[in-house]
Amino acid sequence: MLLDHLINFFTSLKLTVVCLVLGMVLVFIGTLAQVEMGLYQAQAEIFRSFIIFWGPKGASWKIPVFPGGYLIGGVLLINLVSAHYRRFGFRRDKAGIIITHFGLILLLLGQLATDLLSRESNLHFRLNEVKNYSEADRAWELALIDVTDPQDNRVVAIPDSVLASEPGVSNPALPFSLKVKEYLPNSSLSDTAQPGYQKAAVTAGFGPQIWYRAEPKATKMDARDVPNALIEFLSPAGQSLGTWLFSGNLHPQTFVVSNRTFEASLRLGRYYQPFSLQLLKFEHDVYPGTDIPKNFASRVRMHNPENAETREVKIRMNEPLRYGGLTFYQASFDADDQGSVLQVVRNPGWITPYVGCLLVGGGLVVQFLMHLIPFLQRKLRT
Repeated sequence: MLLDHLINFFTSLKLTVVCLVLGMVLVFIGTLAQVEMGLYQAQAEIFRSFIIFWGPKGASWKIPVFPGGYLIGGVLLINLVSAHYRRFGFRRDKAGIIITHFGLILLLLGQLATDLLSRESNLHFRLNEVKNYSEADRAWELALIDVTDPQDNRVVAIPDSVLASEPGVSNPALPFSLKVKEYLPNSSLSDTAQPGYQKAAVTAGFGPQIWYRAEPKATKMDARDVPNALIEFLSPAGQSLGTWLFSGNLHPQTFVVSNRTFEASLRLGRYYQPFSLQLLKFEHDVYPGTDIPKNFASRVRMHNPENAETREVKIRMNEPLRYGGLTFYQASFDADDQGSVLQVVRNPGWITPYVGCLLVGGGLVVQFLMHLIPFLQRKLRT
């Protein structure tokens, strides 16, 4: 029967071996691909995909060539669970194997949770500056800020994924709608006409004096895409209020609609928190006679108005701050030692690799002792 064949297939030890071999090959392929594709693109196309596609450079087509990380991991997870129930069940003499299998399952599920739920961003502040948000490393957003009342700014942020996929965008908090005429994930600007650049077809703001061109996606670790968008604002009646050019390389632009003043800019995505951090002091020590960093640390004041908590914390290499489900690592600093950069990591599944490894190791020890102890007892009786 078909069901019996499926059960035999998913509980097969051969399938386990095949998945492990494919996983090793995938790691090898992904490591080599990072040289040309960069870390983030390799992660997305190889490790965080079900199928890896390939095509000649410059071609508009691609064909599936190898299973991706999600497919291999998913099949291995099904194989572990089904093989466990078929062969071992919950027998007492197999307690160690059960614990080991549970640890492996937890490792696979923990990695999936990390891929889906984790988020990394950066908090860059100067001495005495206070911030309650961090910025994405590669995600952008169009920020529309109502600055009519200087004491009460209201922000509507539209993610770059929406700008790239939706031709029209509206929000009840805005007295206008947006028509995205063009969106470039990466671009460069020029204030003079150059070969390959085109004049921005806009009617307002900085755009009429700017030329731009599309650029290939950045793949290097120390480079990021800078998007570019041509956006037309429309009144509720559908009348054009002007077309604007927005770019990650342009300053915010101001315009007035319905007697309300707005400030608009294309900026890195922001993640706001209910607490703030203030940089009080930055320390930067180097090895004598060199420029090699020996230690760099930030002393910050954390303030949470929700529970009236205020305290000072020192964040240094290998000594992060964990608070509010976030981990703040000392990542970098400004050249003049007057500013600091913290990497902010949100990873609800951070504990699962540790627990999984402990379970795998503990399960192997338990299974070994369950065989060793009876063996020693028999030896003592003889």
